[in-house]
Amino acid sequence: MRVIQTDSTMKLRFVAIDDEPLALELIKGYALQFPEIEMVQMFDDAVSGVEFLRHNNIDLLFVDINMPDINGLDLVKSLGYKPIVIFTTAYKKFAFDGFELDALDYLLKPIDFKRFSKAVEKAIDYYHYKHSSGEEQNKSIFVYCEYRLIKISIDDIEYIESLDDYIKIHFTAAKPLLTLMTLKNVLEKLPPEKFKRIHRSYIVSVSKIKSVLSRKVQLASAELPVSNTYADFISEWKKN
Repeated sequence: MRVIQTDSTMKLRFVAIDDEPLALELIKGYALQFPEIEMVQMFDDAVSGVEFLRHNNIDLLFVDINMPDINGLDLVKSLGYKPIVIFTTAYKKFAFDGFELDALDYLLKPIDFKRFSKAVEKAIDYYHYKHSSGEEQNKSIFVYCEYRLIKISIDDIEYIESLDDYIKIHFTAAKPLLTLMTLKNVLEKLPPEKFKRIHRSYIVSVSKIKSVLSRKVQLASAELPVSNTYADFISEWKKN
C-alpha cells in the first residue's frame, strides 16, 4: 500500500511533453491515480512546451528525450529554472545524460504503472523534502545511484568511503551504495553533530563508533584510521 505523509493542500503541478500522443494519454491516465499531483498541460510538440515553461513555473516535468523538433535533454538545459524532471525514453543509453542534468528519474517506454508509481512517489517525497524544515532534512539525504535519485535515512549510515570520484556509503544492515560525489559534498548534506571526517578517505557516523584506540576507530563492520589532519576528533569524541 502506498503511504506518503504530505500536506494535503500542497500538490505538485506537472507538465508532460512527448511527441507521441499515446504516451501522453498514458501519463495522464496514470497521474489520475495520484491526488498529490495535478496536471497543468500536455504538449505533443517540444516547441509549444518550451514556450509554456518560459512563462509558467511548475513543480514536475515529464519529458521525452528523443523528439524531432527539440531534444528533451536540450529542452531541460534551456529552462531558466529547474523543476523536478522525470525523463521518458525508449533508449536506455540516454540515462547518463539525464543524470548529468540532475534528473530525478528516467522511465523506459513502454512505461508500466508500477515503475511510474515509484518515480512519482519519489518525486512527491523529494518535493516535500526540499520544502521541509531543517529538522526534517536532518533525517535523510538524497543521492544518485544508477542514474536515479535515492533517499537514504542518515540513521542507517555507518560510514562513508572515498573512491576517487565516487563515494561508497556503508550501512548497518544493507549493501553499500556507490554514488558519483566527493566526501566534501556529502558532508555538507549531513548534520555536523552526527557525522565527522576522520581521514581524507572516511566519514563516520559518531553514533556507530564502538571505540577509539591508537588512531583507530572501531565500528561494527570495520576498523578505520584517523589521520593526523583529523586527530582532534579523538579528543572531541572522548569528551562526549
